[in-house]
Amino acid sequence: MARFVVVVDTQWDFMAADGALSVAGAEGLVAPMQAWLAALTPDETVGVLFTFDTHYRETYAASPEAALFPIHCVRGTRGWENMLDVALIDPAIPAWRIEKGVFDMWAEPGLAIEDAHGAGSTMPREDFFSGLAASGISDVTVIGVAADYCVRWAVEGLIARGFAVTVPAGLTRGIERQIEAVAVEDFGGKRLTVLSADPVV
Repeated sequence: MARFVVVVDTQWDFMAADGALSVAGAEGLVAPMQAWLAALTPDETVGVLFTFDTHYRETYAASPEAALFPIHCVRGTRGWENMLDVALIDPAIPAWRIEKGVFDMWAEPGLAIEDAHGAGSTMPREDFFSGLAASGISDVTVIGVAADYCVRWAVEGLIARGFAVTVPAGLTRGIERQIEAVAVEDFGGKRLTVLSADPVV
């Protein structure tokens, strides 16, 4: 069965050990994540979407995240950049990106999804996911950080839109809670499957 993949906030400030908001253990996920993405095949994967937490120095102090975390992922800095190489994904698999200014990729109205290779193609976020569902895609795999923040909200929004979600535990890390706890505490009885932390393919 074909699936869609969402890769949440695999940016320097979260993934690198010296990032502005480094998630413990995330740097060790970079190579496994890259290998996992490179192994995706177009017969089983209809596309990959990368989310980017995106902030600006001038406005961060007024953002919801400022009450919890120091400034991070400032657009245009190394901390904002993706640590994963999109070019290693099979070119037959479409790759997309979306920039968001809050934890929840669904919260802000008017966000657009664009071609990750800079081809200029864009689509409103809700139209994009409605189109996936209309084409018969019902399964989404989510990887990335942090399991108890941006990953958690990505999963919630996908389930609310009718998708069944799978999260490989070995390809995510949380700040205060790991994905297994998030699944039990926040998604009991809902369409979320957490795979074991063993290597995944």
